[in-house]
Amino acid sequence: MQIIDGKKTAAEIREELKNKLNEIKATKERVPGLVTILVGEDPASSVYVNMKIKACAEIGMHSKLEKLDESISEEELLQIIDNYNNDPLFHGILVQLPLPKHIDDDKVIEAINPNKDVDGFHPASVGKLVIGKDTFKSCTPFGILELLKRYNIETSGKHVVIIGRSNIVGKPMANMLVQKEDGANSVVTICHSAAPDISLFTKQADILIAAVGRAHLVTKDMVKDGVVVIDVGMNRIDAPETKKGYKLVGDVDFDEVSKKSSYITPVPGGVGPMTITMLMSNTFKAFENLEK
Repeated sequence: MQIIDGKKTAAEIREELKNKLNEIKATKERVPGLVTILVGEDPASSVYVNMKIKACAEIGMHSKLEKLDESISEEELLQIIDNYNNDPLFHGILVQLPLPKHIDDDKVIEAINPNKDVDGFHPASVGKLVIGKDTFKSCTPFGILELLKRYNIETSGKHVVIIGRSNIVGKPMANMLVQKEDGANSVVTICHSAAPDISLFTKQADILIAAVGRAHLVTKDMVKDGVVVIDVGMNRIDAPETKKGYKLVGDVDFDEVSKKSSYITPVPGGVGPMTITMLMSNTFKAFENLEK
């Protein structure tokens, strides 16, 4: 069994991006720029946003945090997004979700210029992904693709079973892996809560991707020997014996399932660090496209 170290891989990619950025600085006036728009004071969102700002600073990317009051109107927010759509200093626009209830998430996502949609959530990006055209890939599944690639895990012809059908992970992941291209070309099954017994599917998986948000949902009797396990889950469970009183675990029972796996991602330190790194990568892509 080999651990897929997302932290180490993310650090390697960031180093590559940093070198690329140094080359850009030597020849161009502008560098890739990312603006993150945060509405309100959601604690989890604030943590994520700070991590993104820190990652930009680490590689020398231009970044800005646009912090807005929770009471801002939808119309005002859409106007701010439009201003950034037309601002040449920013190549990527990210609106941190969730938004306050009086603001329509879909309207906000659709207001972002698709050329600056570094989150990969715009319907234009999603549509291109489905039909196999070059586009921005949603950051978490993009990070998973990169991990599989860098660990030389064969995907062509392999049966990939994805637990979860979210627009952020499950659906884009399936669409990426089903494409007829290197690093994909898989036979893909999506299973979810409507399945009477998901183990019927998970036992067939050569590569299992768990992205449902239920602690230790996947147990050792649900997988076959030699399976590759990618655990996207991040769940907080009580752990009175620890200093914090809780610990973070995945959707997979790591201790047991790892005994049957050929490769497995830990939680934390697996998929998580890759998400923000792929956001940086998408911002570079936007810069290259817009600065041609």
